[in-house]
Amino acid sequence: MNLVVVEPLKRRHCTDCRRGPLPLHILEYNAPRCLDCADLGHLVLLPRGDAALTRRAREASSLWAVVVRHNRRRKRYERQGLLVEEAALALAESACLADAEARARRRDRDAARRAAEDLTFTAAFTTAILARFPSCPPDRAHAVAAHTSQRGSGRVGRSAAGRALDEEAVTAAVRASVRHVDTPYDALLMAGVPRHEARGRVGPAIEAVLTEWRTAAEARALTETPALPDPPETPEVPG
Repeated sequence: MNLVVVEPLKRRHCTDCRRGPLPLHILEYNAPRCLDCADLGHLVLLPRGDAALTRRAREASSLWAVVVRHNRRRKRYERQGLLVEEAALALAESACLADAEARARRRDRDAARRAAEDLTFTAAFTTAILARFPSCPPDRAHAVAAHTSQRGSGRVGRSAAGRALDEEAVTAAVRASVRHVDTPYDALLMAGVPRHEARGRVGPAIEAVLTEWRTAAEARALTETPALPDPPETPEVPG
């Protein structure tokens, strides 16, 4: 189990020594204690951002703690870095400097591989959109696929269902695009209309576009199918 140190959003004072406000504290029995009183005062902060340095410093440090801060908008605690021993951090920094060039080349290779994978997935998602909505303009289908499948976005295209090209995930991505592009939904939000009410107002317009994209191609194909010529009459054979 990891030790967790909190970067507080509010002013906190140590329960033991009464010092404060504290930049960091640890909770023991729901009471804040400063790092010195919690025997963590000798550790130094390593901010997040360098995965290799963080991993090596953690492995070299006999005592370490995760630093978190509460994100009010997302309603969750998020990592801010690690507290590690100063000697361990120095050792990790030396190791990272020694192989910095090799790691840079590996990052470049990984970035190129991910970019190729993203292009392939976007193309597959575009194909899935057009299969379900054949009258959707191809450029629009590609734009929807590129937006929803953006790596690290947390959008439906990056979900397990989206990566599997599930029909519901594909429809959800298209519906979201129609909501923002083809309806006054964003303007309603800017006007202060509650989100659930704004969605209710634009719902019929969204379904109308989706229905058109689903069916217009089939109707057009029926109207544009040329009539087959009448078969030639079979000549009578004299008896």
